[in-house]
Amino acid sequence: MTGGVPTEARRRLERAPLWGDALLVAVVAALLFAGVTLAMRSPLDVSAERIELAPAALFPYALRSLGRMSAAYVLSLGFTLIYGLLAARSALAERVLMPLLDVLQSVPILSFLPVVLLALVAVFPERIGAELAAIVLLFTSQAWNMTFAWFQALKTEPTELHEATRTFRFGGWLRFRTLELPHAAIALVWNSMMSWAGGWFFLMAAESFTVGERDFRLPGLGSYLHAAAERGDVRAVALGVLALVLVVVLLDQLVWRPLLAWADRFKLTMVASDAAPTSWFLSTLRASRLAARIFALGRAALDRVGDAIARGPAPSEGARSRGRHGARTIALGAAGALGAVALAVGVIGATRLLLELSGDAWLEVGVGLLATSLRVFATLALACLLAVPLGVAIGTHRRLAAVLQPIVQIVASVPATALFPILLATMLTWPLGLELAAILLMLMGTIWYILFNVIGGAAAIPEDLRYTSTMIGLRGLARFRTLTLPAIFPFLVTGAITASGGAWNASIVAEYLQFDGETRSSVGLGAVIARAAAEGNYPLLLAGTLAMIAAVTSINRLLWRPLYRLAERRYRME
Repeated sequence: MTGGVPTEARRRLERAPLWGDALLVAVVAALLFAGVTLAMRSPLDVSAERIELAPAALFPYALRSLGRMSAAYVLSLGFTLIYGLLAARSALAERVLMPLLDVLQSVPILSFLPVVLLALVAVFPERIGAELAAIVLLFTSQAWNMTFAWFQALKTEPTELHEATRTFRFGGWLRFRTLELPHAAIALVWNSMMSWAGGWFFLMAAESFTVGERDFRLPGLGSYLHAAAERGDVRAVALGVLALVLVVVLLDQLVWRPLLAWADRFKLTMVASDAAPTSWFLSTLRASRLAARIFALGRAALDRVGDAIARGPAPSEGARSRGRHGARTIALGAAGALGAVALAVGVIGATRLLLELSGDAWLEVGVGLLATSLRVFATLALACLLAVPLGVAIGTHRRLAAVLQPIVQIVASVPATALFPILLATMLTWPLGLELAAILLMLMGTIWYILFNVIGGAAAIPEDLRYTSTMIGLRGLARFRTLTLPAIFPFLVTGAITASGGAWNASIVAEYLQFDGETRSSVGLGAVIARAAAEGNYPLLLAGTLAMIAAVTSINRLLWRPLYRLAERRYRME
């Protein structure tokens, strides 16, 4: 596994200036200020719908939550495929899009939700705005790890296969269908599973949220669990968790296990596996004539879409577009000028909002940033120690994977915030119990990003390389160092990047806890953001959010991005 010498474009990319990141942070600050302005001026007050805790309500609530999760996933998948392709196929686009992705990933989900929620409620009818805000929150918990995994797969394509597509003059659609998507299939499936688990983790926040005295609540499994925990109804909490587990198991059997069995055909190997993943549902579909007819119609429709994309616009339309080139240039210039003015107004407004903060508030943000940074690195270290050996074991042993995969999905999907009060009651009696509780909750929300990526990387190791390492007597630590670690390294880096962003987001929940009618908080940036959101303190919310964005972006730039480039250059299957 090796790579070639970086091109001049690649070297320019590695020396990309920091002012680009600063510009992106300024854009985010302007957008946050616009949302805050709409939120503060919104006269609407959503009357929260009462959540019924009767068992009969679980089925319709589960359907509603599943619908929101599905809508968010469709948006996430579309965003992933388009965004990753644009970034991977153009060095110039990569210089803009990947730092932007770092910024987007670093925006704290739970601090951004009040702004998004109140802004959407101010623009749309109140119930529609609340539904859209929930979907946006779930989208932001699903999209980033899929996009990083897709981009990583595109950048680590085998050189000989990439050159073959160029030799045979494959167009963009044909290359996407025959090389890029198959090569990334295993990583995309595992990260899709992770995205759903991440969505379930934030479901309680998406479906039941309060901003000051305003109560936004949507019927669903998340709001059911939140209401049950709030009322101290242990029976309802157990029923809600059981319903969620049943949904996860059904998805595993009807969606993820068939997709894993289907994606195994795209593994880059010269030898067939003796224990390939199987799925009873996929076997049933393959034996069904109706399913075969539906799949054939779907492939034909995709082929027609791909042919239309490959052909491009008709000559007459091209001629007309050339005739309108001057007008379009003027329109784009005017739009750019208006955008620059809007950005300047937003940055000035955000600066004025930040100037309202006292020196003590800024000191609180700075101390909180340092404390949360230490918790995040401690969480990542623990996550790697636990997830790497477990992920390698699941990814390389099919029979073990058949047993542990559903269990891992269930544990990853159960919102830790629903069960955490039970653990907190015990841990508060320990020395440093609140600190340990915060790290534990952050760990429960982030370890899965690393675990699912490591499983995907270990499962993608070619069988011929495994057999060869066995024949030459590589075992134990020598096999891990020579074969397994280089093979999973790109996946591990991708998981670490998304886990880092997830840990920062989870700190908002972990450092500010409501338990037994009392609010308990640790010193940390997450606690600052959570308290500001609960109190409607928008200047402090903006300051904490920008501080978190700056921290995550800097860490990605200085640590994860160099490791990403190392994975691309040295650890690719050839």
